[in-house]
Amino acid sequence: MRVSRVELFEQIRRDVRLDPSISQRALAAKYGVHRRTVRQAMASAIPPPRKSGQRQFRILDPATGWIDAMLRADLKAPRKQKHTIERIQKRLAEEHDFDLASYSTLRNYVRKRRPEIVAEDREGRQHLEGMVPQAHLPGEEAEVDFADVWVRVAGEVVKCHLFTLRLSHSGKAVHRVFASQAQESFLEGHAAAFRVLGGVPTKHIRYDNGP
Repeated sequence: MRVSRVELFEQIRRDVRLDPSISQRALAAKYGVHRRTVRQAMASAIPPPRKSGQRQFRILDPATGWIDAMLRADLKAPRKQKHTIERIQKRLAEEHDFDLASYSTLRNYVRKRRPEIVAEDREGRQHLEGMVPQAHLPGEEAEVDFADVWVRVAGEVVKCHLFTLRLSHSGKAVHRVFASQAQESFLEGHAAAFRVLGGVPTKHIRYDNGP
């Protein structure tokens, strides 16, 4: 079954997400397309406009913004309330005094544009829901935290405080247990960590905001 270019791009991008090591050659062979198409799909979920066949839409140039707004509203509308071609044509005439486009021109534009708008919305939500990877150079940054810990002393369970200094790049950590979180414990924990690690972070140390 033949799929649209938007669906093709989505399938290619899904394969790349599942297997980042997959080659463009393998993807091109799998979907029977040129590697240029694979590169375009990897760069954007929205297929680039075709160079030919666009003249039929020129008459719609003044109205494409209004039509796209209706199609975007359909993204959150119940299925029965989505815009039909007839309703779009009626709204263009009544709300914008635009009646130059034929039914077939409107139909062809909506058929092309609706899946693109769906893909644009999906792509936007993926960016919003994504995460920004952090990069830490060796020896630059560290994190310090105090956490409650219970230890057994002379057969009795005692609440103490675990000092941790962890390097952000390697994850290497130094731990020391203290009876309190007093300034002396705080400073002694740092001194012990610096001795074990053989130096001081060159950029900064981040501290937990807790008590």
